[in-house]
Amino acid sequence: MVLAALILVPLGLALVALLWPAARQRPWLLPLGGVAHLVLSIAAVAGRPAQLTPWLGLDPIARLLLVAVSVLFLSTSLYAPGYLALKPGRDQRVFTACLLALLGMISAILAAQHLGLMWVALEACTLTTAPLLYFHRNARSLEALWKYLLVGSVGIAIAFLGTLFLAYSALHAGLTPSLVLSDLVGDAPRLSRPWLHSGFVLLFIGYGTKMGLAPMHTWKPDAYGEASGLVGTLLAGGVSSAAFLAILRFHKILVAAGDGAFGRQIMLVAGLLSIAVAAAFMARLRDFKRLLAYSSVEHMGILVLGVGIGGSATLGAMLHLVNNALVKGVLFLAAGNIHRVYGSKRAAAPEGLTPMPHEGERGGAADGADPADRPPPSATSPALASSAPVSGLLRRLPWSGALFLLGVLAVTGSPPFGTFVSELTIVRGAFATGHGAAGIAFLALLFAVFVGMGSTVLAMVQGPAPSTLPAERRDTVLTIAPVVALLACVLGLGLYLPAGLQTAFAEAAAWLEGP
Repeated sequence: MVLAALILVPLGLALVALLWPAARQRPWLLPLGGVAHLVLSIAAVAGRPAQLTPWLGLDPIARLLLVAVSVLFLSTSLYAPGYLALKPGRDQRVFTACLLALLGMISAILAAQHLGLMWVALEACTLTTAPLLYFHRNARSLEALWKYLLVGSVGIAIAFLGTLFLAYSALHAGLTPSLVLSDLVGDAPRLSRPWLHSGFVLLFIGYGTKMGLAPMHTWKPDAYGEASGLVGTLLAGGVSSAAFLAILRFHKILVAAGDGAFGRQIMLVAGLLSIAVAAAFMARLRDFKRLLAYSSVEHMGILVLGVGIGGSATLGAMLHLVNNALVKGVLFLAAGNIHRVYGSKRAAAPEGLTPMPHEGERGGAADGADPADRPPPSATSPALASSAPVSGLLRRLPWSGALFLLGVLAVTGSPPFGTFVSELTIVRGAFATGHGAAGIAFLALLFAVFVGMGSTVLAMVQGPAPSTLPAERRDTVLTIAPVVALLACVLGLGLYLPAGLQTAFAEAAAWLEGP
């Protein structure tokens, strides 16, 4: 019953949030749901429960992700009351309910052993996230919402077609069609190869769209750029990770059929392409929230690249799956603090460089800032402060500025953070398995990403802060403590990996690579 509770408890609290009359107390349902979900997750992982039905169960990768997503949600839930208290004019009823429902749907994806149920849960994630993206209720968020729904709906439709192809691969071979993962893995050697390969390609494109892999990533810069920090955290660390798990389950079927090389070749090419596209767009990009969106595109590429290489690089991908989810929380929550105080998403241009406009960078009042976040004009400067670039972060917001800088170091794979260990493991796996060219290309692209992100972020944290910023807007314990906790987790995974976690990561890699 633990697996059912992981889904039903957040959904039940979402219903309570819709009916709860007191707006001041309603956001505290989020920490309540976060604590309950983490307790249930630990019980599910530690107890290794038998499948509730053939449709629900936890494979080794789902166990890792379940705890990571639960920690991530608990951190964002502790951040949410302080965030929502600063926006008294916003309707938090639907926002709170959708956050809890999103947690329930992500849990359903992780626990689903029936591929049809997993598809339904992923589609429900799309619908649940839509009101969260439109929280600011401005033209830019509406544009991002429609792009997210349209592109995501096309992707999920392609994934549905791929699921039908997979089922037909059994029917064509004279087997009884089934969408239960254990049945498909057991029947994999006898599945029709043309239908199996076609189904995997469609599923990779469909769920790759939900991940935000290039070139199916076009929704991500707009959605992440307009979403609040806590919604961006759950999208980048939760929904994208769950979509990656969906791809891995289909890859597991390919491996069991003896065609793992077919899937790995696709993922190797797609991974390098996604990292390359992200690196190209990051160059001199000043919108720091869109910068985080392209960072997510990059890290989704790193994940599929690691599995595409295979061998010990698969273990690196499993490590990176958890590290990426946690570090995205650091970056998006810190970015939310910065956006709230500065009322702008534009970083100051690096010294000596002429800024190049990118899609979505329109500056001034059109930069997508929530009007409630824009500081009032001062007597000396009638222009809104949202038109001023973000600079002087370490002076104006020392906590958020330092955490954002450390988060960027972590997300670019700098030691001693856990992302450094996972990326190093992937690089070593590339050379160990004869993929030296891919390893060299990966290192070159990582350097390009580091330079692109570094130049923008250094311009944000250095220099003087704009004088028009309101003095009353400061970091608070509720908006800083969750970010510190997540950063500590990423740092801890880089400095020391307990024996239990080592075993869990090794089991996840072995499950994916094994028969």
